[in-house]
Amino acid sequence: MELDSARENPPPESFFLPGGRSSAALGEAFSQILHRLTRQEARRGNGRDAVFQDLSALIEATECGRLFELSGAPIHGMSEMLGEVAKALGTYAAPPTEESVRSDGHSGVSEKAAEVGLLFLKLLRKVETAKNSLACPAWKTGLHHLAGPVYIFAITHSLEQPWTSPRSQNVAGEVLSLLLRVSDCGSVAGFLHGENGDGKGRFTVIMGLLKPDLNKESWKNNPATKHVFSWTLQQVTRPWLNQHLERILPPSLLISDDYQTENKILGIRCLHHIVLNVAVLLCLLDLFPILEKAVQWKGDMARPTTQCDEVLQLILTHMEPEHRLLLRRTYARNLPAFVKRLGILTVRHLKRLERVIIGYLEVYDGPEEEARLKILETLKLLIQHTWPRVSCRLVVLLKALLKLICDVARDPNLTPEPVKTALLEEATDCLILLDHSSQGRVKGLLATIPQSCEDGTVVNCIREVQQASEGADYHGTKPCVT
Repeated sequence: MELDSARENPPPESFFLPGGRSSAALGEAFSQILHRLTRQEARRGNGRDAVFQDLSALIEATECGRLFELSGAPIHGMSEMLGEVAKALGTYAAPPTEESVRSDGHSGVSEKAAEVGLLFLKLLRKVETAKNSLACPAWKTGLHHLAGPVYIFAITHSLEQPWTSPRSQNVAGEVLSLLLRVSDCGSVAGFLHGENGDGKGRFTVIMGLLKPDLNKESWKNNPATKHVFSWTLQQVTRPWLNQHLERILPPSLLISDDYQTENKILGIRCLHHIVLNVAVLLCLLDLFPILEKAVQWKGDMARPTTQCDEVLQLILTHMEPEHRLLLRRTYARNLPAFVKRLGILTVRHLKRLERVIIGYLEVYDGPEEEARLKILETLKLLIQHTWPRVSCRLVVLLKALLKLICDVARDPNLTPEPVKTALLEEATDCLILLDHSSQGRVKGLLATIPQSCEDGTVVNCIREVQQASEGADYHGTKPCVT
C-alpha cells in the first residue's frame, strides 16, 4: 500500500525510452518526482526507493540536450526544475532537528545521504558530458542552478559529524570533487570566490541559500547549517570577503551569542576570521546601530552589553597573546574606532585594554611603527573617554610611555626621523592628557627627571608636558590636547 502511495502518478514507461519524451512531458516527469520527494511517503523505505529509482532512470535515459534545455517545462525551464529537485534532495538528506535527535538519534541519515550523493554524481556526470560535447551550451545554466544545492549537500555530509558515516563522507567527497571539476575550479576557495579573479564565485549564491536557515527562529532547525556556514566562511579570505560583510556578520554574531558553549566557540571562530580578513572591519561600526536597534537602556539598571562590546572583547582576546607583527598591525589599526564607538562604556574593557596597550608599546613594529602609533592613538582616546577611571592606572601608563620615549630617543637608525617625531609627539600628548586627568600628578612625578637625564630628546618631551600643565584648570573637565 505504501509503495502504491509513493508511486502515485509515476512517469510513464515511454519517458525512459529514447525519443519517447517531449520537452513538456519531460518537465512534467521531473515535476512529479519533485512533488513525490517533498511528500511524507518519500521518507519511508519503499517510497524512497521508488522515487530514487525513477529519478535515477530518468536522469540516465535523458539526453544532455534535453536535460539542460532552457524551455519546455510546464512552469520553469528544465535547469531551474533540476535546481529545485537538487534542493529537495538536499532537504531530504538533511540531519534532523535537535529535538528529533534526542528521541531518534541520527538514524538513517547517512544512508539517505549516500543514496542522494549517488544521484548527484549522475547529474554532475551529465553536466560533464554536456560540457565536453560542445553541442549543449545550456549545461552552464544547468550547473548554475545545481551548484549551490549540491555544494551545501557535499559540505553537510563530507565533514565528520554525528550524522555521517565513512560511506556517506566518501560519497559526499566524490560529489564535491566532481562539482569542482565541472566548474573548472582547482579548490573550494576558487569555487566560492571565483578563479583567477573572474568574479564568478558562488559564495553569494550559497549564502543566499543558507540565509533562510540562519535567522533567530530557524538556525537550529538544521544542525548542519551552522557548520556549513562556518566552514564555507573560512575558505574565503581577503580581499574577497570584504564585499560580503553584511551577509556573514549577523549569522556569526547570532551563533556566538548562543547559550551552548559549542555554538559560542563556533561563532567566535567565525568572528575571528572576519576580523582577520575583512579590510573594511570598520564597517562593523556602521552596522552596529542597525543590529542593536532593539536594545533599550533603562536608567535604573546597568547598560546591556552590545555586539560592539562582544567584538571588541574578541579583538582584545586575540591581540594580547599575538606575536606576529602583521596581525598586530591589523588589530591595532581598528582599535581606535571601537574606543570612539563605545565612548565611556569602554571602561568595561579597561583592564584588558591596559594590558594590550602596555604590551604593544614595548615591541618595535618595524620602520613605519604602525601598530605603536595606533596604540598611542587608542590610549589618547581612552584617556579622553574614561579619564575618571584612568588615574588609578597612572603609574603603570606613565612608566610605559617614558620607556617608549627613551627607546625612540636612543634608536640610532632603525626608524625614519618622521616616524620618530610622530611617536614622540603622540607619546607626549598622552602624557599631557594623563597629567590633566590626574590633576597635575604627572607634572610632579616628572619634576626631577630633567636634572638627572642627559638625553635632550627625552628632556624636551618632559618640558613640553610641564609647560602644557602650567596654568591648567583641573576642575573635573574632560582632558584634551590643545
